[in-house]
Amino acid sequence: MHLFPYWRLSSFYFTYYMFVGAFVPYWGLYLKSVNFSAVEIGILLSLFQVSRIFSPSFWGWLADRTNRRVVWIKLTALLGLLGYVGVFFGTSFVWLFFVMAALSMFTSSTLPLAEAVTMAHIEPANQPYGRIRVWGSIGFIVAVLVLGMLLDYAPVESLLWCLLAIQATLLLLTFHIPEPHVPPHHTDHLSVWNIVMRPEVLALLIGCCLMVSAHSVYYSFFSIFLEERGYSKTLIGILWAVGVVCEILMFVVMPRLLKVFSLKQVLLMSLMLAVLRFAMIGLGTSSLWVLLLAQTLHAATFGSFHVASVAIVQQYFRGRHQAKGQAIYSSVGYGLGGTIGGISGGYALQYLGGETTFVLTSVYPLIGFLVVAIWLKLEHEKKQSRH
Repeated sequence: MHLFPYWRLSSFYFTYYMFVGAFVPYWGLYLKSVNFSAVEIGILLSLFQVSRIFSPSFWGWLADRTNRRVVWIKLTALLGLLGYVGVFFGTSFVWLFFVMAALSMFTSSTLPLAEAVTMAHIEPANQPYGRIRVWGSIGFIVAVLVLGMLLDYAPVESLLWCLLAIQATLLLLTFHIPEPHVPPHHTDHLSVWNIVMRPEVLALLIGCCLMVSAHSVYYSFFSIFLEERGYSKTLIGILWAVGVVCEILMFVVMPRLLKVFSLKQVLLMSLMLAVLRFAMIGLGTSSLWVLLLAQTLHAATFGSFHVASVAIVQQYFRGRHQAKGQAIYSSVGYGLGGTIGGISGGYALQYLGGETTFVLTSVYPLIGFLVVAIWLKLEHEKKQSRH
């Protein structure tokens, strides 16, 4: 227990999500400042999701094949930093397309590898996942609030230097993550596709894909949507932070919730609250209080949903399939789902308007709810209080 690398893992999550908190809410504003249309912004941001379809699975396969995971985390962090430097050398659509494609190819793989390492460390130590993951949410809040206030007074180009500093820090932290011991499992002889093609695993992956599709619209266009309606960058940052504060509270209470509800029940409640949340954003733009209430639902639409999904993935993908399982979850959920949401959201925003776009976005989690309700049948419906 005393050897559990709590602070090494926590500081990595803190810094990784600082990058996310600086990039996701404000990169769209930077792209808008260099005169890209909503469709062009949607295409550029979707590159991160497209790369997540293929890249994490490749690096996950390498990690499981070599039985070494941390070395690949270091390499993807280094290549991600080198790819990012290209943003300082041009602002044309074609140039940023290739720069962001290179950047996303590596940064999209760092987290799934780290998730596999974290799960391998917490299982023998009997530690709750949320206790480490909560530091990622804190890092996100720090970035989103500080950058929101900074960008009200500094040019949006200052965002580029902040992201560079965070990326460099993340690379340094990867050298302090210890390699975990992954014991053999009785499913090691199976092909990973034998596991993926099980109906309950497919149901989980489809549900995650649809949930992330909705969130991709939110991540890509929420800031632009609010700025066009007169909200300051500081207030936009506060609204983002409210969602993540509620997410933090959810990570704290999840062990107690999972003593009462099964993992499947948590997924279903999260999906239904997502339907409500995105409809509220679309219909309640003129009311700050409605937006604040919608943001509190991030606790469920991301917080509880993510914890439950990671726990279920860990149930099905074990031993030599552990890193591949987290990679497949990232590829299908965040890769395919993010691509669908980013591109469809860009077109919808440009041709239907923001309000209609967010109302239609609520259809994604509604379909996900039906898929999970009908086809997801867990082997272990007992409460997973450890997660």
